[in-house]
Amino acid sequence: MKEKIVSWLKDQVNAAGAKGIVMGLSGGIDSCVAAVLAKQAVGADRLLCLILPCQSAAGDTREAKMFARRFGIKAKTIDLSNPYNSLIKILPPAGSLARSNLKPRLRMLALYYFANKYNYLVCGTGNKSELKAGYFTKFGDGGADILPIAGLLKKDVIKLARQLRIPENIILKPPTAGLYQGQTDEGEMGITYAALDDILERMEQGRRQTAPKAQLKKVKQMMLRSEHKRQGPKICCL
Repeated sequence: MKEKIVSWLKDQVNAAGAKGIVMGLSGGIDSCVAAVLAKQAVGADRLLCLILPCQSAAGDTREAKMFARRFGIKAKTIDLSNPYNSLIKILPPAGSLARSNLKPRLRMLALYYFANKYNYLVCGTGNKSELKAGYFTKFGDGGADILPIAGLLKKDVIKLARQLRIPENIILKPPTAGLYQGQTDEGEMGITYAALDDILERMEQGRRQTAPKAQLKKVKQMMLRSEHKRQGPKICCL
């Protein structure tokens, strides 16, 4: 698994004529796994990880920096809190979803700035579970050139993390997008990754579902409502 992803990353960078990879590093399991794979693919000198706090918990930034130092990964910290606050001031009032989604979209803006600056590809960190369920922000954390772990369910990312010797505290930390204080992925989705992975895997393999009917219906609705996120903009063909 690891060797295949590393080889794929090398091929993508070479095919694009890019000089390296830039990606966001949150200190969560997905970004840490993707960062280690990217380093193995292009080398430490051609990988730039951006730590992009945006009204984030100080602990998250600290853990991301510690991880980067431990694995010899070049990282740059840019605090997006002030730009975020400025936007909130000039934009009309809106609900929490609109405000929260500004954060990953600001991070995407920063990532592509550095991608243009260095001729790097933007590496996304979404996994298969999130992408299938639509648990990502369109043109935010969903905005990327390459998605090396998008073929892995969350449980497979955990297995790979242990193979890559990612610290256990990162593996066991509740996944969060850091959109607001106390936010967790599972809490926001309303389903655990274990249950989501099981449903998605049974769908793919054509096996009988064993999840409660309400839970299965929920996942199907999540997939249906988020289909537009997995496609490019619709074109009116004349």
